[in-house]
Amino acid sequence: MAHGRSSLSSPEVFYVSRLAGLGLLDAEGATIGRIEDVVLGPPAENEPPHVIAFVASVQRRRIFVNAGKIGDIDASGVHLRSGTIDLRRFELRHGEMLAREGLFDTAVLGGEQVVDVGLAARTDRGRGGWQVATVALGGGRLRRRSRRVVPWQEAAALFDAGPVASQVAALRRLHPSEIAAAMRKGSPAERSALAEALDVEELAEVMEELEESEQVGILEGLDLDRAADVLEEMEPDDAADLLAELPKHEQSRFLDAMEPDEAGPLRRLLVYDEDTAGGLMTPEPVIVTPDTPVAQVLARLRDEDLVPALAAQVFVTRRPTTTPTGRLLGVVGFQRLLREPPGLEVGHAVEEGWDYSVDPDLPTIGVAERLAQYDLLALPVCDEEGRLLGAVTVDDVLDRTLPPGWRR
Repeated sequence: MAHGRSSLSSPEVFYVSRLAGLGLLDAEGATIGRIEDVVLGPPAENEPPHVIAFVASVQRRRIFVNAGKIGDIDASGVHLRSGTIDLRRFELRHGEMLAREGLFDTAVLGGEQVVDVGLAARTDRGRGGWQVATVALGGGRLRRRSRRVVPWQEAAALFDAGPVASQVAALRRLHPSEIAAAMRKGSPAERSALAEALDVEELAEVMEELEESEQVGILEGLDLDRAADVLEEMEPDDAADLLAELPKHEQSRFLDAMEPDEAGPLRRLLVYDEDTAGGLMTPEPVIVTPDTPVAQVLARLRDEDLVPALAAQVFVTRRPTTTPTGRLLGVVGFQRLLREPPGLEVGHAVEEGWDYSVDPDLPTIGVAERLAQYDLLALPVCDEEGRLLGAVTVDDVLDRTLPPGWRR
């Protein structure tokens, strides 16, 4: 089912009871776990409760799988779009509810009980995902075996998590920049409540839309493990900029709480001055070896989690392809890739005579000039041996060169 198409029930509605036990499948269709439950958020104004996430059992661990990570749902399983999932243990947050464990068997007026919850594709403002459409009730006083399906509005009291949760639910449906603007207007207590209610991925996106001084206040209000989780979800360059605002002992405290493979790139970025190419760069651009087929490269660029500036080109290097890489051989733009045969090795598409990599110590203004000179969205940053250290994107340069407080 692609947001509504399903063999689990009707084409319009599918039921939570039919989801339980389905496989959680990776982008290649391999089973990596089993679905156990669905996490719902409360209704916002007149909009129905929506699916925040799925609870899955992976490696004997219950984990939270953000609904945005899910592509299709059909009888074969729940399919991840791409990328990896977070194996942190599932924890129900304020205002969230579980469908099976929280709603099933709950009594409603008339003596009936909830026996199932029907979900349908979300249609609000063209967004993907799912929302509650119906509630199946059974076991009434007169006909214990009866079952009837009602619109969610007739059982709205089931989803009431209080006024604060409803306000948070309304905010969660906004763009991260809009949520950030709302957080600025709120009191410290309201900001703290919203930061606590958002899941880790959502909070990381919102943090990236805030001024660094505002980020510091939120980060310091989180418990250490949750703060480390948020830093891991943020773009590495944004997370490094945030940590750079803290005293050295605080930096070490957060870095030590992070997974070593997530903390490593941040430690490398913190070596550079924040107003240099090294301080601006992300260590995770799209990197491929020269023998990679064009079709495979294009598949990498289709990843919806890639920011547009990074999806505009690939960096071709010798192995290894994690920064610092082998020697950088060149850069290939997305449009050039579209003109090449799918089976062509990408190394044959590297431009002749290209040479616009920059040193990590180049000041921000020099990076801006180089981006403008070559009409690029991202510049490679290399060490003295020509190894790729990362890439500076035009949006990161704008963040640094625009006047302070421009986000407001």
